[in-house]
Amino acid sequence: MKAIFVIGLFFLTISCSSSEETSSNSGELNGGWLPVKQMIGGQELPIESFENERLAIVGKTFLFVAEGADEGTVTYSDGIMDIYVEVGANAGKHFMAIYKLEQNLLTICYDLKGADYPASFDTSTNPNLFLSVFRKE
Repeated sequence: MKAIFVIGLFFLTISCSSSEETSSNSGELNGGWLPVKQMIGGQELPIESFENERLAIVGKTFLFVAEGADEGTVTYSDGIMDIYVEVGANAGKHFMAIYKLEQNLLTICYDLKGADYPASFDTSTNPNLFLSVFRKE
């Protein structure tokens, strides 16, 4: 039943979004993404801890499914990303992130406290930095 709900929520998010591109979002990140690596505080997390997670980005909207679902808006340009969670456990939070897209791998590093954009993709310098590497679904 949970899987049906998640799939339905994903398609609802896609169908409700606009296909119009914005000046800040190029559309290059649109689609479904599966995590292949996660790190926090310099420590790599075991794959079992994130193997059922999914990220979908369509235009300026995102849906992230883990134990629950967070959804909201995302803007990105030139390696900088702003994530505004509107629904879910992190509702009301603004996460400041850096990202890179290389060979169908999307790497996002963000500050869990939302205090600043990370200076690099190295999480060992700050225990509040979280890094996820996704491959295109």
